Amino acid sequence: MKGNHLFVRNRLLPAMVWVIAILVIWELTSWALLNIGHLPLAQSKLPYLHEVLATSIQYSGTLIKEGSATFGNAGIGFLLGALAGVVLAILMSISTWIEKLTFPYAVASQMIPVLGLAPIIYGIVRDEYISRILISGYITFFPVALNMLRGLRSVEPSALELMHSYAAKPWSIYWKLRLPAAIPGLFSGLKIAAPLAVTGAILVELMGAQHGIGVIMLRNLYYGPSHVYMFWSTVFIGALLGILSYWLISLIERIVSPWQPEFRSKGGSHS
Repeated sequence: MKGNHLFVRNRLLPAMVWVIAILVIWELTSWALLNIGHLPLAQSKLPYLHEVLATSIQYSGTLIKEGSATFGNAGIGFLLGALAGVVLAILMSISTWIEKLTFPYAVASQMIPVLGLAPIIYGIVRDEYISRILISGYITFFPVALNMLRGLRSVEPSALELMHSYAAKPWSIYWKLRLPAAIPGLFSGLKIAAPLAVTGAILVELMGAQHGIGVIMLRNLYYGPSHVYMFWSTVFIGALLGILSYWLISLIERIVSPWQPEFRSKGGSHS
C-alpha cells in the first residue's frame, strides 16, 4: 500500500504536473501566435492541441488501423533484431576471435544513416512490409548486442571462481550466472531500440508505402494548411507508438527481473 502511495507521489504526480504545464503553455503559445503575432499559417507551425485532439477522435478508426500496421511491422523487426543482437552478444562473449571478426563490422554498419539506408532497402526489396521489418531489425540489433555483451561481462570474478570451484560446465555458468547478470543490460538495449524501431518503420512508409501512419502523415503534409490538424494527429500518434513500445519493454522488464534495485519497494517506517 505504501509502495503505491510512494509511486503516485514520487513519479505519477510530478509527471502529471509537467504534462499539464506543457499543455497549458502550448495552448497559450498557439493562441498568441494566432491572435497577437498574426503569424502567417500560425496553426501550421503550432496548432491548438484541442483541435488536434478533436481531429484524432474524429478519424480515430483510420489512425488506429494505420498505426497498427506500423506498430506490427516495427514489432516483428524489433523482435528479429533483438534476437540477432542477443545471439551475436553471446557468441562474442564466448569467443574473442568472433568478437574481433564481427564487432568492427557491426559498428561500421551503424555508421550508415537510416535516412539514407531506408530508400535503398525499399528500392531493392520493393515490399513495404519486409522493408519496415528489415529497417526496424537493423536499428534494433546493435544497441541490444552492445548492452547484452556488456551485461554478460559484468559478472563478478569471485562468482565465476565459485562456479569453477564447483566444476560447473560452461553452459551452466551461462544459464545460472552470466545470462541473469546480462538481463539489466539487455533491457537497457531493448528500451533504447524499441522507439527507434517504430521511427524506422515510419521512415520507410514515407518512401512510398501504401499503409502505415507515415503514409497518412505524408499525405496530409502534401495537402498543407487545410489538413494541418490531421498531420499533427499523425505526428502525435507516431510519438505515442514510440512511448508505448518503451512502456511495454519496461513492463516486461519489471515482470522478468523484479530483483533489480529500482523495482524493489523502499524500506522505511510503515504508516
